[in-house]
Amino acid sequence: MSERLRQRFADPRPPGEPLFIPYVTAGYPRREDTVPILLAMEEAGAGVIELGVPFSDPLADGATIQHANQVALEQGVTLRDCLAFVREARARGLQAPVLLMGYYNPILALGEARAAAEAAAAGVDGFIVVDLPPEEAASFLAECRANHLSFVPLVAPTTSEQRLPRVAAVADAFLYVVSVAGTTGGHGGVPDALPGFLDMVRRHTSLPLAVGFGISTREHVAAIGRFADAAVIGSAIIAAIDAAGRQRPVERVREFVEDVTGH
Repeated sequence: MSERLRQRFADPRPPGEPLFIPYVTAGYPRREDTVPILLAMEEAGAGVIELGVPFSDPLADGATIQHANQVALEQGVTLRDCLAFVREARARGLQAPVLLMGYYNPILALGEARAAAEAAAAGVDGFIVVDLPPEEAASFLAECRANHLSFVPLVAPTTSEQRLPRVAAVADAFLYVVSVAGTTGGHGGVPDALPGFLDMVRRHTSLPLAVGFGISTREHVAAIGRFADAAVIGSAIIAAIDAAGRQRPVERVREFVEDVTGH
């Protein structure tokens, strides 16, 4: 388990204020933007950062993040490049926990043991692997544990209560709760059924819960804070970068995160 990640969730926060977890795809819009964006996110109040590992078939992502993946892949951005971005950001003073979020194939291609060891050496705190269910994660989970990295499983509205104990058993820092069935990028806000679903998840874990998918505004994040410990925004940040154009992506990300956090 990442001690840095554990401590970040344990740090005191005002009641009802969730930890904010922004996401950006590594290499988007340009390679040279990634490290400055990571630093800007922390400066603007991000509690934890998700760095997306580009992948050719991101099935859980909507059109916005799919496009960002494609742009990054066209620049040749790989998992090892993601590690290099984190390493550079740490050298430049980044303190926030960083999770690599993506899909299993890049990890498999590099090798589970090598991916975990090199991630830990670079200053990564853990992995969210969308298409690696707990039932198939034993070997990679062991590598994460051996390198003091967190493995963050996902639960969704389609997850049955019977399966929740199995999912919760592999978590050590927090669980990622997908708020809606479908892909990233929707702007539906907080579904009416979410509080009840979170209550069901909490019957099987005492770990913090972070909610993502469909969260896009400061108001959404504030609403999440009434029920969960953290809120994740990804597609809306990529869309903000797109709206800013290539001239000021770092500044636009900083402005977006500042607006959400009130930093």
